[in-house]
Amino acid sequence: MSCIPRHTKLPPEEHRADSCKQMASMNCSAVYRMAPAFKASPWGDFFLNHTTDSLLISHEKMTERVNKLKVVVSGLFGACKNVMEKLNLVDTLQHLGIDHHFEERIAAALNSVHNSEFSSSSLHEVALRFRVLRQHGFLVSADVFNKFRNKDGNFVNDIANDPKDLLSLYNAANLITHNEEPLEEALLFARHHLELMKCNLKSPLAEQVGRALKIPFPKNIKREEAISYIQEYNVHDEMYNAAILELAKVEFNCLQCVHQKELKAIYMWWNDLSTDIKLDYARDHVVVCYFWSYSCMYEEEYARSRVVLAKLLMLASLLDDTYEHATLEECRVLAKVIKRWDEKDVSLLPEYMKKYFISVIRNFKEFGKELEPHEMYRSAYIRKAFQNISECYLQEAEWSHRDYIPSLEDHVNVSTTTAGVELVAVGVLFGMGDVATNELFEWATAIRDSHAVKACGKVTRFMDDLADFKRENLNKMDVATTVDCYIKENNVSSEVAQAKIMSLVDDAWKTLNQELFERRVPLQIIRRITNFARSMMLHYHDKRDGYACSEEIKELLKNHFVKDIAI
Repeated sequence: MSCIPRHTKLPPEEHRADSCKQMASMNCSAVYRMAPAFKASPWGDFFLNHTTDSLLISHEKMTERVNKLKVVVSGLFGACKNVMEKLNLVDTLQHLGIDHHFEERIAAALNSVHNSEFSSSSLHEVALRFRVLRQHGFLVSADVFNKFRNKDGNFVNDIANDPKDLLSLYNAANLITHNEEPLEEALLFARHHLELMKCNLKSPLAEQVGRALKIPFPKNIKREEAISYIQEYNVHDEMYNAAILELAKVEFNCLQCVHQKELKAIYMWWNDLSTDIKLDYARDHVVVCYFWSYSCMYEEEYARSRVVLAKLLMLASLLDDTYEHATLEECRVLAKVIKRWDEKDVSLLPEYMKKYFISVIRNFKEFGKELEPHEMYRSAYIRKAFQNISECYLQEAEWSHRDYIPSLEDHVNVSTTTAGVELVAVGVLFGMGDVATNELFEWATAIRDSHAVKACGKVTRFMDDLADFKRENLNKMDVATTVDCYIKENNVSSEVAQAKIMSLVDDAWKTLNQELFERRVPLQIIRRITNFARSMMLHYHDKRDGYACSEEIKELLKNHFVKDIAI
């Protein structure tokens, strides 16, 4: 998987054979299944025992309060007198992460905004309308920013001194699609001037600019923004409403209780699984896998998809670890057995893999029990996605054992699947209601033809590889990344290659933005899959590797799953 470090290079076959001869009295396979020095999970059994102050208040009471506040906030839509009041209300609900409660009201409001005449000389207002409408699938032309340019095409000097205008322009321009050069220029202009002034800004604008320069609002996950914005939203905000703020706080704590209970259940599942399969090289990435799943769909009604997806990702993590520690021949046998998906084939596997394979089969049967009778066909799709990732792990293992650096194109064709995005796509759909049709599952598993899925895989792969390449400076045993492929293919420096790969991340984001308007599939599905790419922007920010070194993101995860919000 993307997020999982690449297969460590093993010694050439002939060298391993020599080692076996020299260690004839030992189990030969152990010689070349030695684990690299991965850091242990920083969580241990934390979530098996942890409770927050929020749990002292019953979930039922918090839900009751949330429902009452939703009625109050819903009434605010009818009180909006003009376009800007509607936009500001929707934007506030987005920043606080509670917009999902008002999807129908928001859709009606934005349809009205889109169809209304709009003329404003305020860059902030123009940019806000542009961004909010694009985020909800309305194609707004970048020409709306022409009024803020001189005759020579450059932005007027006045806006270079207004941080609020610049921040709005910057976040709006990050919804750029392909062949939108004016937005490219807007991005560079806004970022340049925000960088110049960021040290001289007052709170909360200083924090908002700092967050955007790290990860622009449209590329960040909602809950991460909400954690900060809840603290910044106060009586001095022009759209302040006490009911909105209370709803954001109570709902955050209410959902955090749900997520803690799910994490506890998944840890119990993991303890049983790891005790059963007894793989000493297996890494505990339960919290990280759950975080990716939660990033895609944190709302309470998606519990079924969220839990199944988290387990799917953890099983794939174990699969990746197993390919990493097996001999090449064992890898080939494992891939064959997973492709056939027959418990009788367990006898073909080496002893240490047998219980893992049986556990995979058993867990997939358990996933099937989560489905309604008319949904049973979905089991075949998550199995297919798991088989596909297995085949691609094998290809990476073949490259690794041969010390082979493929072309960038060949690498991407394989590694966008090992990025785990196909598993994510079917996992998201697996527990959804009737919106998840058979046609959508076909779309999700045809990664080369599914623009959103492939683009999400590219964001994930490239962000991971940039972090991997940075780590390679310390560990030359890592297998080739896309950065290595580009260096070899184009005979360029590592700096040039990293810049190119980062530009490919930007290009993939343009595709994801474009998919908001293409409407090949329902907008909510595009959003869920794009959320996985958003989580990778956070996970691998500044080329850190929060997977291999999960201690680096422990504080981030605490904010989501441990620390409740004072009300």
